[in-house]
Amino acid sequence: MAYNVLIVDDSATMRALIRKVLVISGFDVGEYFEVGNGLEALEVLEHNWVDIILSDLHMPEMDGAGLVQELKKHEMWRHIPVVLITTEARPEVINPFLNLGVQDYIQKPFRPETIREKLSGLLGEARTTDASEIESCDF
Repeated sequence: MAYNVLIVDDSATMRALIRKVLVISGFDVGEYFEVGNGLEALEVLEHNWVDIILSDLHMPEMDGAGLVQELKKHEMWRHIPVVLITTEARPEVINPFLNLGVQDYIQKPFRPETIREKLSGLLGEARTTDASEIESCDF
C-alpha cells in the first residue's frame, strides 16, 4: 500500500533530501507534498489526503509546534502520524512534542534505514525494495 507523505521544512534542499531518502529507503510513497512551513502544510491538508507528516521544528510563519497544535484541533487531522526530523535531541525540546502527540522523531543526520524503520513501525510494512538493496549512507 502506498502512503501519501507531507514533508514540512523551510529548506528546499532538506525537503529534496528527505524525498530522496524515502526513495532510497524503499518506503512505498503514493504522493509527495512538500511545503516550507506549518501554514502551508495546513493548506495542503485542506485539499489532500495525507497519511504521514515529516516535519522540521524550526520554521518561519508557523513552526513545528504550531503545526502540531493546529493538527490536534482538527477532527480529520488529529490522528495523522507526525514524525519530527530535526537536529534537536535534547529531551527538554523533544518531550513536549511527544506529549502533544507527535509519534516519533528522527535526528539529523539520519540513514535511509532509520526512516524506513520509523515509518514502517508507524504505518505498517510499506517497502518497495529489499533492505539488502539499500546502500548505507548518512543524510
